[in-house]
Amino acid sequence: MEDLLFWASKALWLFARPNTFALFLAVLGVALLVAGRRWGRWPAMLGLGWYVAVLLTPLAAWLTLPLEDRFSRPDAPARVDGVVVLGGAVETALTEGRGIPSLNGAAERMTEAVALARRFPGARIVFTGGTGKVNPDDVTEAEVARRLWSSLGLEGGRVVFEEASRNTWENATLSLAAAQPRPGETWLLVTSASHMPRSVGCFRAAGWQGVVPWPVNFSTLPGGRGWFDSPLSQRLGQAEWAVREYVGLVAYRLLGRTDALFPGPL
Repeated sequence: MEDLLFWASKALWLFARPNTFALFLAVLGVALLVAGRRWGRWPAMLGLGWYVAVLLTPLAAWLTLPLEDRFSRPDAPARVDGVVVLGGAVETALTEGRGIPSLNGAAERMTEAVALARRFPGARIVFTGGTGKVNPDDVTEAEVARRLWSSLGLEGGRVVFEEASRNTWENATLSLAAAQPRPGETWLLVTSASHMPRSVGCFRAAGWQGVVPWPVNFSTLPGGRGWFDSPLSQRLGQAEWAVREYVGLVAYRLLGRTDALFPGPL
């Protein structure tokens, strides 16, 4: 069942992702208009309307802010027993092709782990991430993390790498099995702020109730500041990522993989 859901989610998102679907509607509408079908103006308007809305309004920020503001960055606990870092910040194909660890826009997940490891020298560090690709590369995300952290001095028995997970639900269940936290322990959960609601919901549903959200990689500022500073391409990516998270929240709730439709602070 897990394999079937994984493949189904990849196939659905390949065609349903907003930027791709909007382009399809726009091209379809124009083709219909050229063929003399007046009703083609509706798909054309819908498709082009998505790009116009992202260009002329702060739609990307409006979609992202509720996700990033759901969990605020807390004060550091007095004692931290462990840190769980979710994958998604490394580029396996580039790492394999160029021979050095390659990071993407979520790189703060990786750097924050090193900072926390130095701040709490007794804490265990768990990285969870295999590959989320249909055609996986020879190098897993965990292997890239191992190379990067080793070059930064973060290695040894305190560091655990889980490299079989393919999505957020498997991140939660497989890292729980790898870490085996004891009752009363305090663990920080490190992932992008916009991804935190779904991640927390998964960890709670998996039975890891004592995890403390530790969001990183914020992409928005409150109060309307900087909402139009980014180029259109970046805002399109931001808006699409936010839509993906909302779709994921609904799907995971229907599958029973989260404890609430929009998980929040307890």
